[in-house]
Amino acid sequence: MKPAEYAKELGISRQAVYAKIKRGILTSKNVEGKLYIVVDNKQEKETPSPKKETATKSKVSTTKVIDTKNYKSLLEAKDETIKVLKGTVKDLKKSNKQITTTLRGEIDLLKDAFFEMRTMYAQQLEYKKSENTIDVESEDELVWIGVKKFLKRENIRKEKQIEKATKRFKKAYKNGDTRLTKIEGKLKLDANQTYEDILN
Repeated sequence: MKPAEYAKELGISRQAVYAKIKRGILTSKNVEGKLYIVVDNKQEKETPSPKKETATKSKVSTTKVIDTKNYKSLLEAKDETIKVLKGTVKDLKKSNKQITTTLRGEIDLLKDAFFEMRTMYAQQLEYKKSENTIDVESEDELVWIGVKKFLKRENIRKEKQIEKATKRFKKAYKNGDTRLTKIEGKLKLDANQTYEDILN
């Protein structure tokens, strides 16, 4: 019989049949590359007797023996199926545990990598901020100069000229000239700019 047919006849799974073969409970044969189960039909053979009653009795007793044997083999097969299923469940639990452990490890690695990246990014931002602050400070110190200093640089030293130029710078600042600004209440000029249009 084919394993599938045998399993169907006994009402068990094919896994249980293969497990029985593996454990040596069932005899199997390989015929032309196909696996078959060797079924013992000795009980089904009957010896003919001259009397009808004896024949009927032997038939009944044989049937009872077959039924009992079938019942026993069915129970064994069911037990085997349960064993196989228990083993499968055990294996699944084991593999599930391994997968969970692996996944947890991967998640921890990702968390560590994310934390490192965030720390590096924060450090870069801090560095850029400090760089910008230094530039602004240096720009404030070096670029913006006072009116008197600017006029000295331009070699304007007479009292009247200084007053006239100061008034013109104040007026330009009030009119919104961006070359001029006030720092701590004092008028400052951008040293990199020209002011010929105000002075002339």
